[in-house]
Amino acid sequence: MSSGPVEEYTGVLGVANQGGDPLTVDINAPYAAGDFAWILTSSALVLLMIPGVGFFYSGLARRKSALALIWLALISISVVGFQWFFWGYSLAFSHTGSAFIGDLSNFGLMKVLGQPSVGSSKIPDILFCLYQGMFAAITPALAIGAAADRGRMLPAIVFIFIWATIVYDPIAYWTWNANGWSFKMGGLDFAGGTPVHISSGAAALAYSLMLGKRTGYNKVNGLPYRPHNVTHVVLGTVFLWVGWFGFNGGSALAANTRAVMACVVTQISACVGGFTWCLLDYRLERKWSTVGFCSGVIAGLVAITPAAGYVPPWSAVVFGVVGGIGCNFATKLKFLIGIDEPLDVFAEHGVGGIIGNLLTGIFAADWIAALDGGAASDPTLAIAGGWVNQNYIQLAYQLADSAAGFGYSFVLTCIILFLMNLIPGLSLRVSPEVEELGLDDAELGEFAYDYVELSRHVNDVVNGIASSSAPHSIKDDEKHA
Repeated sequence: MSSGPVEEYTGVLGVANQGGDPLTVDINAPYAAGDFAWILTSSALVLLMIPGVGFFYSGLARRKSALALIWLALISISVVGFQWFFWGYSLAFSHTGSAFIGDLSNFGLMKVLGQPSVGSSKIPDILFCLYQGMFAAITPALAIGAAADRGRMLPAIVFIFIWATIVYDPIAYWTWNANGWSFKMGGLDFAGGTPVHISSGAAALAYSLMLGKRTGYNKVNGLPYRPHNVTHVVLGTVFLWVGWFGFNGGSALAANTRAVMACVVTQISACVGGFTWCLLDYRLERKWSTVGFCSGVIAGLVAITPAAGYVPPWSAVVFGVVGGIGCNFATKLKFLIGIDEPLDVFAEHGVGGIIGNLLTGIFAADWIAALDGGAASDPTLAIAGGWVNQNYIQLAYQLADSAAGFGYSFVLTCIILFLMNLIPGLSLRVSPEVEELGLDDAELGEFAYDYVELSRHVNDVVNGIASSSAPHSIKDDEKHA
């Protein structure tokens, strides 16, 4: 990379163009090395979040499906990684397109190299592609948690590819691409309130609806069981919390004061959200719940995501409190609507994303958005802010964007799954026998913990030694899991 001063980009803008011939032109000259370093680091941080999702879900679930949920998170990286190269990036972030979706001018990453990206003129297309590809990968990983205990693996793989193409890419386009209808309307979404959280929450709700209730599910109490491994929940939360600094801070798309502010409000909201959820649980059980704290942290992180580069630090306290309370009570909605959504993805991400979007319409401040220096050099980049700037219409824009994202994701997900379920070999749900046995054993043939190979049921152990004479059935054992 050039170590000299940043030069003005003089190439072609607004169409698919690689930004110059690297054999004759230094395509690094228009960019700063510090911006490259920060966005590359942020890309790695967001990648770290995806196994974090797997561990978080795994710990919340039952032992017999623990490894399957980690596997689904990892397979999302693989499937979407190819889809993003194939046509995903072009559909979401091509320089030309309609109001709803991009074209295929960058199919197969064709001409994706040194031209300033549609996200920011401070980084080139190829770096923006890498960074946004991590967002594309984590979104279906969030949604696919709905397959816990009863969803087959093969249909989940197919679903991830189709859903990323038909649902995620259009929503990302209209939210973040300058040609998208929500962007033109004036909707504010800094790091993925609608494309990531609302869309994945709606998809998880739809996936749960189409799969049907798990065996033994009760409409009053659900399927009562304790999270099988709270340590996994904590580990997943740590991965997510650390990664979220790249998720929100990196969305400034440069190393600047706005990126720092995004990290500051992210930290505040996460801290407040975690303690808020803890207090809500304590009022009922008089115990300080580790799972409750972790759930509250995620709620705070989700709520601040669309607002991170738009709101001042004091408002992050409100995001944490309202996000924690709203998501906590939203976990009861599945009982009201009669849908077995096992891991509360809808409550955490769907409801949390809506709360964050609406609060952005209230607390967005023009001076925060100007911390990247863009408004000073180009007044057209300034925002009108939200209610704190007396721009009251912004709340309506945020509501419209939220409703459109939720409705589009929910309806399209139902249609995709309905059609898939009609195709031989792509039936969504495992048999009752496999559900009782567990996805780890039946679908993967592997387990999260080696000791289950020796014994899964305490009655099979006699005097500390596994009894070879005791009648043993994995199916019977899992009844006690």
